[in-house]
Amino acid sequence: MPLHVPPAPAPALRSVLAALGSPTAVHEAHTPALRALQGPMTAELPLPVHVLDRLNISELAAGGRPPRTRLTAWRFLIRSGDRYVAAADTRLTPDGWAFSHFFEGPYVAATERALRQAESLGKSYQPRLLSVPELYMLTLWLHGAVGADASAGLPAAADLLVPLAPAPPGIAAYRPHPVSELLPVLTHRLAPPSPPLPPSLAAPAA
Repeated sequence: MPLHVPPAPAPALRSVLAALGSPTAVHEAHTPALRALQGPMTAELPLPVHVLDRLNISELAAGGRPPRTRLTAWRFLIRSGDRYVAAADTRLTPDGWAFSHFFEGPYVAATERALRQAESLGKSYQPRLLSVPELYMLTLWLHGAVGADASAGLPAAADLLVPLAPAPPGIAAYRPHPVSELLPVLTHRLAPPSPPLPPSLAAPAA
């Protein structure tokens, strides 16, 4: 089934198109592939980028409040011809959404691959991106409420998270995980290490 890609705020799209049309902005970008292009480029597949705040392991184990997320950017994939060569992020300023920067790298191709994979899952989703900065992890967040406001909302238990490559060690890239299964794994990864036992409680040496 097709994905329901949410519409980006008009100022965000305008700012990216203006940057694409600016030789200075393109030349100054740290994106050799983008600077080398001569033909037309388009900004497509707008995705809201949410950041997952640090998880509380005790609250999650007790079925308490869901994790908090914050919208930090709208991301566009930049197409040239038949391929995506870079991405553009926008940020929210006091005057509204504005172009932030271009970038390239593995997450561009990984995002495209995960989106194509999601189209074959047999269910409609609203695609978003969910970042876990403390694990250097980015996931495609497939939100089941396709008509929801893409700038708000929390991951529902039945939503899917698809880790993008490169994924953290021990987490398979491109494998869809229900939120209810993956969040506990991430919570334990983020949990602080247990303090050492006092000598009186430590196991005796063999």
